[in-house]
Amino acid sequence: MSRRQPSPLLSVQPCRGLWDEKLCITVQKLPPGQEVTLHSLLHSEDGDFWEAFGHYVSDATGAVRVAEDASVGGSYTGVEPMGLLWGLSPAAGSRPGLRLRKKDVCSPSTIHISVYEGHVVQGFKERKALALVDAERWYLAPGVQRIEVNEHGITGTLFLPAGFGPFPAILDLWGGGGGLVEYRSALLAAHGYAALALQYLSQKEMPSVGNEYFEAAFTFLQNHPRVCGNKVALFGLSFGTSVSLGLAAYSTVIQPRCLVCVSGSHVQPVGGSLADIFIQFGKNAHKTRYDDQQRVIWRDLLLPIPTDPSQKVDVGRIRCPVLLIVGEDDQNWPASESAEDMERMMEEAGKSHLFTKLSYPGAGHLIEPPYGPHVRASNFITLGTKAMLLWGGQAQPHSHAQEDSWQKTLAFLERHLYGVGVTAGL
Repeated sequence: MSRRQPSPLLSVQPCRGLWDEKLCITVQKLPPGQEVTLHSLLHSEDGDFWEAFGHYVSDATGAVRVAEDASVGGSYTGVEPMGLLWGLSPAAGSRPGLRLRKKDVCSPSTIHISVYEGHVVQGFKERKALALVDAERWYLAPGVQRIEVNEHGITGTLFLPAGFGPFPAILDLWGGGGGLVEYRSALLAAHGYAALALQYLSQKEMPSVGNEYFEAAFTFLQNHPRVCGNKVALFGLSFGTSVSLGLAAYSTVIQPRCLVCVSGSHVQPVGGSLADIFIQFGKNAHKTRYDDQQRVIWRDLLLPIPTDPSQKVDVGRIRCPVLLIVGEDDQNWPASESAEDMERMMEEAGKSHLFTKLSYPGAGHLIEPPYGPHVRASNFITLGTKAMLLWGGQAQPHSHAQEDSWQKTLAFLERHLYGVGVTAGL
């Protein structure tokens, strides 16, 4: 009389957690040496399906431990504990140019994780899974308050950590795509920072805001009753880095405690408005390149790095610690060349001790909080114009860069905003 093989047991822990928390995924009660496929599926807020899969072989005890065992094929290979998340890509037949970004931080993203018999590469919907578990991933932690801000002439969303504070604060500036992007600020609040996601660019109109707009936002944060007013940082990505560097160097109102700059440049007309920066980009439009798939490469618009001091921020004027994060395969901005020039300028100003650079081979432009899927190219709309932009990067090194830089960013912020002596290798 044969004994029936028990059903496999799939475990995902935590089943409800923050986006930057690692998952522990295990399968047990398999036959030893069993080939299986682990599959993840996400239905985005835009109605698109994203999926990833890894091929595994169970060990002598009939178990697969994703944190320890290597994937031998699929969306990723090797030991990749979070490969089922960062390896997500649009399902076959999806619209071109997709990018996965969370819009409603008050709701979770649900990841459906399944295990299938054999090494499967397609047709998951038509197959019966051996086991299925759902995992909720959140940007908004329990107790964090989300407050819409439309006062003092500014527009944004303020996230306040649980508790009474006062908390260190971060003014969060995104890039040239415009709009209001909240998910990084929500996640920063989960780590103990009051974070203001600021809207300052329109997707259809030339930006008209000046330094006074950002100064009003910075002052709003400083004066908030649950904010420690002398511990406010700037956090910029892409075009937001350009804004942050200019403010830190020249504003008499904004005196940040520290500065985090991701995938940006200091090249811009000094003393001009945001509109002047876009106008300068337009003058250099003839430097636009295209890859073999006709995807737009903009990095040359700011090259060569100018020697004229009126065409770049004098970063030597910055008096606070600066963390600069660079993807060496950035195809959208000349981040590496800009970082080298900024490093030289800080050294000449005697401020090398304030400057930390994290440079990642194989990483592209969109270095964001960890475990979101890498997107090498996507649709992009700015000033009413739509294009397919090449951001750069390769999935595995880019995803490792996101994880490493996020941990070091949190350590940098903790050290300079909370005064805790954490170095995390910086």
